[in-house]
Parts: sequence; structure tokens; C-alpha cells
Amino acid sequence: MDKVKGRAKEATGSLTGNKDLKSEGRANQDKGTLKKKKGAVKDLLK
Repeated sequence: MDKVKGRAKEATGSLTGNKDLKSEGRANQDKGTLKKKKGAVKDLLK
């Protein structure tokens, strides 16, 4: 969910020229990626 929300924010930031919103979108995407990797590691350790 974070990745989708991040992509939307990044796209909106790009279209409007809002660098802060674009950066926030990238951060949300990274957060989503980390959550996914954390889940994969948890599954491996079971």
C-alpha cells in the first residue's frame, strides 16, 4: 500500500513541481519496499 501511495505522491509532485511531495513519495515507496522485504525475511525464519 505504501508503494502505491508513494507513486501517487511522487507523480503529483512531479506534475506540480513540488519537490517536497516528490521526495515524500519516494520515501513512501522505500518504506513499502522495506516492509515487503521484512515480511520475506520473517517467512524465511519460520
